[in-house]
Amino acid sequence: MTVVTTEPDGAVAGIADGSTVLVGGFGMAGMPVTLIDALIRQGAKDLIVVSNNAGNGDTGLAALLAAGRVRKMICSFPRQSDSWVFDDLYRAGKIELEVVPQGTLAERMRAAGAGIGAFYCPTGAGTLLAEGKETRTIDGRDHVLEYPIKGDVALIGAHVSDTMGNLVYRKTARNFGPVMATAARVTIAEVRRVVEVGELDPEAVVTPCIYVDRVLDLSTAEAAA
Repeated sequence: MTVVTTEPDGAVAGIADGSTVLVGGFGMAGMPVTLIDALIRQGAKDLIVVSNNAGNGDTGLAALLAAGRVRKMICSFPRQSDSWVFDDLYRAGKIELEVVPQGTLAERMRAAGAGIGAFYCPTGAGTLLAEGKETRTIDGRDHVLEYPIKGDVALIGAHVSDTMGNLVYRKTARNFGPVMATAARVTIAEVRRVVEVGELDPEAVVTPCIYVDRVLDLSTAEAAA
């Protein structure tokens, strides 16, 4: 059963030191900032974070990095104009980095959710990203063997949830949320509002409740704050 809560700190309770945390968002679009802030307060450290970017500005994931809670980043775009927090940490040797091409990143998480043991992908073949990895020529083209990325926890942002935990996303904020929800042992979603069962069009539901463990209702949480 999905638990719906209005308490951010309660939503992230139990996340352990050393966890692999999948964090949704394409830049700030769809990033679960309230859940990340709660995770900072919760205190879990030595985390491995999987996300598209390595933080933006000083909020959200960047704030988690600045707090010194992340041991390793697995991402596609570690550097952009506002990634100064990660950049400083990496140059100082305070954080590890694994760069994964964006499509491969999504597919590795999708594979985890689908129960696929590994897959061959041509992206990165013949480059530094393929070093140490098994390669195979398929139809005359080199492919790299990639393994699934599984999360202990996924923190994602969605637009609306019903009380069962069925999720609807808004436009580009959808990004990595659906695959992350399937790839994690525990999925926690923050949403703008929660509606009763039956109010969502079933055809609009992207992430069914079977993949969602906790929902943070931001409408009530922000009103209380």
